[in-house]
Amino acid sequence: MGCVYSRACIGEICVPKDGRVKEPQRGRTNAAEIAVFSPTSSNEGEETRDQIHSQLSLNLPGDQELGITRLSRVSSQFLPADGSRAVKVPSGNYELKYSYLSQRGYYPDALDKANQDSFCIHTPFGTNPDDHFFGVFDGHGEFGAECSQFVKRKLCENLLRSNKFHVDAIEACHAAYLTTNTQLHADSLDDSMSGTTAITVLVRGRKIYVANSGDSRAVIAEKRGKEIVAVDLSIDQTPFRVDELERVKLSGARVLTLDQIEGLKNPDVQCWGTEEGDDGDPPRLWVPNGMYPGTAFTRSIGDSIAETIGVVANPEIVMLELTEDHPFFVLASDGVFEFLSSQTVVDMVAKHNDPRDACAAIVAESYRLWLQYETRTDDITVIVVHINGLVGAGGESANPASILRPPVPQVSEATGSESPLAFSLSSRNQQARHDLSRARLRAIESSLENGQIWVPPPPAHRKTWEEEAHIERALHDHFLFRKLTDSQRHVLLDCMQRIEVQPGDTVVKQL
Repeated sequence: MGCVYSRACIGEICVPKDGRVKEPQRGRTNAAEIAVFSPTSSNEGEETRDQIHSQLSLNLPGDQELGITRLSRVSSQFLPADGSRAVKVPSGNYELKYSYLSQRGYYPDALDKANQDSFCIHTPFGTNPDDHFFGVFDGHGEFGAECSQFVKRKLCENLLRSNKFHVDAIEACHAAYLTTNTQLHADSLDDSMSGTTAITVLVRGRKIYVANSGDSRAVIAEKRGKEIVAVDLSIDQTPFRVDELERVKLSGARVLTLDQIEGLKNPDVQCWGTEEGDDGDPPRLWVPNGMYPGTAFTRSIGDSIAETIGVVANPEIVMLELTEDHPFFVLASDGVFEFLSSQTVVDMVAKHNDPRDACAAIVAESYRLWLQYETRTDDITVIVVHINGLVGAGGESANPASILRPPVPQVSEATGSESPLAFSLSSRNQQARHDLSRARLRAIESSLENGQIWVPPPPAHRKTWEEEAHIERALHDHFLFRKLTDSQRHVLLDCMQRIEVQPGDTVVKQL
């Protein structure tokens, strides 16, 4: 699939080409100067995991800097040969086995566009072997790749430096997101029209804390009888949400689709429905008297101009206690969830024993669906974490008869600089798009005389009804031919010519 993170660069900070920044400021550390572990360039990489754990077993107060030093010295993104890694959670007496994959998007008009997604995995996180951290960051805008890399690094440091980190993970996560946002605004990197979403999971013993700012997503699988059900641990923060729509409007945002901005639809009438019915023209946020920034999300880190109309960094935070009924969880950018529902992703992971194979399947299917419904693909990043060996608190599996109902995630939201407040989390899974975008339809139409009715010429290659039936079976449900009219389908059949080929002959050659 052409994963952007090859073995040659895993663990190194990827700096996109020609990164432009604001006027440089004194005293700033360039990202490229930070010491990181590289499998081919650092002797410190030979340090074994046992040695690391022995260094971290002290867990003394005030040792946050030790954990931060480790972030820049040891990369947890370097996987063994089988493509996945397992790490113990001592207090819960269970194991996390994880893998990941990040695929650069396909943009026909910008074939060399950098992957703006990034991710981080720190096992353990800081100095406590019970803490483990996973994050996916989906950059956007001209400097989106730089913004996602900046946030990936700074968010972890700010979380470890928080004096609330060991006593109140929710407060610490909230503060870390806001501090990182402030640092990005102050940095030489231009975030006026660029930024990143962030979805992170902190595993602490038997509890997980999910913090979300943007439209990436975390999902956990839950066993309910013989079924495995997807439970969303985050809610996409977009104008499709009524609460988010009203919040940004109160901040002065105009919320319009591109058709409304271009005058093709009435700007005074809400023309969008649900997210699953989106045809590739979602509602976007615009300043009152301008045609920018046009964000399709309502929260992010960075985006200083969009912040003036309500696009804030404040995360929504979910806390959930893990049980033996939770076999795995998934973090992914919206490149996955644009066309795959949470339940579909969980079903795909459940088919694979190895998280590496699950990641490959999810990325491949996401990529296929993007090309089916669009003329491009988004960047696609996924982390799959299996939860192995978790049993009841007493050391034995809990009696299913004693479980009255599935555990409900406890959710907190922080507004402004206030402490987190409770809000409701809908149990309904978020759905995925299932309609062709208008750009895709236009591409199909343009391949058939710009969509105009084509009067068929006399058949050049007559076919028997058996031949026509055979061709139609081969084309059935293929996305390129799904929207054809009957007349267009007959034209296509007439144009096809039977050609005899021998084994080894080249049938299709891409130049």
